[in-house]
Amino acid sequence: MPRIVVVSPPFSSHAGPLATLAGALGAQGAEVFFACGEEFAHLARGDSVTFIPLTVTRNANTGVAEATRQPSTEEARLGEFLEATRAGAVPTLLTQARHRLADMLADPEGVLRKLRVLDERLKPDWYVTDQLSFAVTLALHCMGAPYATFCPGHPTYLPASPEAYFGVPYDWPQALRPDHADANRLLAAARENDVAFTNAFHAFVRRHAPAAPSPGRAFALASPHAVVHGYPDVPWLPKIADGPARLFAGHMVPPNSRPLDAAWSLRLERLRRRTERIVLVAFGTFLSARDDVLRTVIRGVLDGLPDVGVIAAAGQRSEALADLAGDRAVVAATVPQQSLLNHMDAMVHHGGGNSFTECLRADVPALVLPFSSDQFAVARDAERLGAGTVADPNTLKRADVRTALEGLRGPMSDLARSSSSQLTSRGPVWAAAQLLRVMAQSAPVR
Repeated sequence: MPRIVVVSPPFSSHAGPLATLAGALGAQGAEVFFACGEEFAHLARGDSVTFIPLTVTRNANTGVAEATRQPSTEEARLGEFLEATRAGAVPTLLTQARHRLADMLADPEGVLRKLRVLDERLKPDWYVTDQLSFAVTLALHCMGAPYATFCPGHPTYLPASPEAYFGVPYDWPQALRPDHADANRLLAAARENDVAFTNAFHAFVRRHAPAAPSPGRAFALASPHAVVHGYPDVPWLPKIADGPARLFAGHMVPPNSRPLDAAWSLRLERLRRRTERIVLVAFGTFLSARDDVLRTVIRGVLDGLPDVGVIAAAGQRSEALADLAGDRAVVAATVPQQSLLNHMDAMVHHGGGNSFTECLRADVPALVLPFSSDQFAVARDAERLGAGTVADPNTLKRADVRTALEGLRGPMSDLARSSSSQLTSRGPVWAAAQLLRVMAQSAPVR
């Protein structure tokens, strides 16, 4: 069995799935090291995975972005990003495009230096790295190290054609389609980023590994052996004819998810005594800061749906929303989302890949309110699957919440149920087995 180093950026929504994959690889006999920021050491559970401290980016998110200590420049960019989400989809994506070099390629020399030291010490056979850790992928390319890519977001984050650009949704949900002028502005910014990143990659390889092959188009650089997607293989995804094995695992929920603890079981029991249905509301580790939208959603449930209870994850804004808590509402900083979903009747989320796949796996329909990043593409998939409905978070009214959740009372579509079945038959154990098979067949020599 191979010795594998799984490298994760210090972001909760990325480290969790990568640690789950690391655990599944270890459980199947591989010798696995989980390399991430110190705050995530607890994710390397059991005897099969060894934690290695490694920092590969200047910013971080340990569970609630606003509560994570980081340099002032990173805090300022986070604040600018959150403010941009109030202006709408295209302004947010343009802000993210402007931040991209600083966010995702801040210190490639430092990352290469650290990985070379780690490689000399551990001498792994393989690496697994997050596709959005561009500096890590670039370093591994320069080192000639065998690696697999884990794609944590929408599969189109790996461009499938020359006409596809990172940061431009492959398709938009109906409620958030931009006009022609805004769409062109976004496309121009994405093209500019594509050129800037590609030039930076080529210059870096020329300086540090002139004998290495060309990295090609920067955002398309990935393992030539295997790409693991924590996402279902929905039929309309753009296909890549040639290249690495594409392993669509469906989700990255641990095979033995933790049951609800006593405190959460009691909260759930109290809500069930007072309501017929319960809705989970969570916007991920960054967007819980949008307490204005959280308030609209919670009030929409409490005022318009007297038979429905609500559990809301509000991050640093839980105190600001504490006035909404009561017999039919629980407001907490964080919630055990994966465990709670097995007991929910619907969810309101931001279109994050983890929330989408976890809902689909649990057969829970969703109201999706996308704000940024790949969330628009994920929301469009939920819409096309019939796994939920999509609305613009910035124009959302309480009555819209009531109407949307009333529309989610029936069963999900046959297509959504088919995808849900695919998810339950796959997951991290399936992905680990497939990945180990690819590694055994590839057996590259360093």
